[in-house]
Amino acid sequence: MTSDTRKTDVENYYSEVLTSSDDLQTTACCTEDSLPNYLRTTVSQIHPEVLSRFYGCGSPIPLNLSGATVLDLGCGTGRDCFTVSKLVGPTGRVIGVDMTEEQLSVARKHQEFHQNLWGFSQPNTDFRSGVIEDLKSVDLADNSVDVVISNCVINLSSDKEKVFSEIFRVLKPGGELYFSDVFSDRRIPEQLQKDKVMVGECLGGAMYTEDFRRMLFKMGIADYRVISTSKIDLKNEAIEAQAGNINFYSITIRAFKLDIEDRCEDYGQIALYKGTIPEAPNQFVLDDHHTFETGRPMAVCSNTAAMVRDTRYKDHFEIIGDESQHFGLFDCAPIQSSSGNDQTSESVGSCC
Repeated sequence: MTSDTRKTDVENYYSEVLTSSDDLQTTACCTEDSLPNYLRTTVSQIHPEVLSRFYGCGSPIPLNLSGATVLDLGCGTGRDCFTVSKLVGPTGRVIGVDMTEEQLSVARKHQEFHQNLWGFSQPNTDFRSGVIEDLKSVDLADNSVDVVISNCVINLSSDKEKVFSEIFRVLKPGGELYFSDVFSDRRIPEQLQKDKVMVGECLGGAMYTEDFRRMLFKMGIADYRVISTSKIDLKNEAIEAQAGNINFYSITIRAFKLDIEDRCEDYGQIALYKGTIPEAPNQFVLDDHHTFETGRPMAVCSNTAAMVRDTRYKDHFEIIGDESQHFGLFDCAPIQSSSGNDQTSESVGSCC
């Protein structure tokens, strides 16, 4: 399938076939993670028209966004953009990129509504028409963005390597990619990749987890972390029959633009979370097997240390030790699944 054909099919599906989330034939694009309490009230205030055309599969909104420049890839009608616009505040900025004009028109129509809702003197959202494979076309410069988010969109691209290359081009050193998307436990057959409904429902372009890992490694991203994983129940007999034995998962992932190693190495370092992020006074969750309790020292590998020391989280952590003495590999493996046959967060993700 050519990139132009995929682009046309996706654009038609999200502008003509889908008029609201009720038109979806499966649960793949609406299997949201439970929203954290501090976001629940904010999201409930978003304009109803924006919410009615939301097709996300997770909650890819990280902590500590005040004053940040955030890029939302495939922003649609802007639900996540408007949520983040409150979190970044009047000194921050949110840029939404989407190729579907029908979606962008809804987002732009409600910019002033959300500006007034959050009490800002001027809008801090900027919606741009373009494709996520070419962010230069929407005037996004190298090293210009603090955080990139995306919610169930990258699977729709026919050239995912270009997408991730662009993401890490525009991220600042130490910047963060935090996204939710649909993944699969095996490569999707070509006939399903060409099926307009399977693609539109976020299944035909699902990323095989191991191919995703290899692609990031090729780009120099040696360690990424899984935040959460949930198996998708398609709830559509015809589509289930097409999918056969393929298992699909909604996975939320974070990766940093950092020079880190491809294995978790032990340098005897300790990390301590200060509890100073307002939305997380008691604990900070880095990934599915690193939860930092406030004030409680935790032994960490050098990669984990870098993720909280050399990023925008640095003021909220104390790191004891450096990389002057090496003690071998660090054992920070997640707890293994007891089922032994389900694709869970324990079997995909970071190097450790």
